[in-house]
Amino acid sequence: MIALLLIAHGSRNPEANADLHHVAAALRQRGYPLVEPSFLELAVPTIDEGGAVCVAQGARRVVLVPYFLSAGVHVGRDLAEAQQRLATHYPEVEFLLAEPLGRHPLLLDVVAERVRQSLEGGSPR
Repeated sequence: MIALLLIAHGSRNPEANADLHHVAAALRQRGYPLVEPSFLELAVPTIDEGGAVCVAQGARRVVLVPYFLSAGVHVGRDLAEAQQRLATHYPEVEFLLAEPLGRHPLLLDVVAERVRQSLEGGSPR
């Protein structure tokens, strides 16, 4: 079984963290049965806790999915360390680290849509 471990930075603001839970639920509706949200810091569950949930639910492969725009220090160092830590703790499970959202061409569509909404006076949500 493949699991997606979504990873956001985390915030003290519960509304900001709710966005990741929304993405997790939407991905489940798109056919990914095992999707767990997790946070690098300031919120729970942590990456290690989310990884443990994935393994406990029978995942044999876990894709760590950075919900980050760029591959800065958090993705390049912190998430790579989390991947290694999980792989060491669960050697029977394969942990893969996906690319951050970054320069993906579909993000241009999202940005253009947000601009259009703003110009039309609509709500971005």
